[in-house]
Amino acid sequence: MKIAVSGKGGVGKTTLVATLAHVFSKKGSDVIAIDADPDANLASALGFSDATDIVPVCNMKELISERTGSSEETYGKFFKLNPLVSDLPDKLAHEINGMKFISLGAIKRGGGGCACPENVFLKSLLTHLILLREEVVVVDMEAGIEHLGRATVQAVDALIVVMEPGMRSVQTFHQVEKLGKDIGIKKVFAVLNKVANARQREIVEKELKGVPLLGSISFSDGIAEADLMGKPAFDNNKQLISEVEEILSNLEEGKK
Repeated sequence: MKIAVSGKGGVGKTTLVATLAHVFSKKGSDVIAIDADPDANLASALGFSDATDIVPVCNMKELISERTGSSEETYGKFFKLNPLVSDLPDKLAHEINGMKFISLGAIKRGGGGCACPENVFLKSLLTHLILLREEVVVVDMEAGIEHLGRATVQAVDALIVVMEPGMRSVQTFHQVEKLGKDIGIKKVFAVLNKVANARQREIVEKELKGVPLLGSISFSDGIAEADLMGKPAFDNNKQLISEVEEILSNLEEGKK
């Protein structure tokens, strides 16, 4: 299964991505968790004690130059649009608790998209991970979907947009949903985070206008405490794991 997870900053998508990867791994699946968010918090959410040691792929200038044929002298001119990346996932991945992790870093923006070596390289790597790897791939994205090109969207089993109770979050959801459908993603789902009561879920679900709500994650001081202590939110949090297991079950049913 290939899953892209989006949502505006602070809604808890990184917590969902890390817990999904954990649940998949505990079920016996090989998992690659990809951090494609400029904030780059997924490593610590998975349990890496010193995430600052992990270099995002976008900062690997020598590797990008080698694979794309670009250099400072030729920058902005000619470079390879289909660089070799098939050997890189195993070389670049960090492992923790039976899961693999790769930090892509940020794709640059500009007009309709920056056609620069870094962007081409990152998108080629992500395309390879989604199209040609057999592992479960879960991608932590920013609110937009700049990392997804038209070559990858048909292989994405689901775009999950994480929300929190509130109309601004609902508006962001519909913006991301439209972007996803514009480039051909057929399966768009919602997950509601930081839910304090059933009424919040009922109101937000109504505003989704028929888009499936896979489930919700309860507001929890334990998740904030885990973040404060630098530990994964899913550590010793049976409620969170149970809620994400339900989300995954609903996803597996919904993608059929």
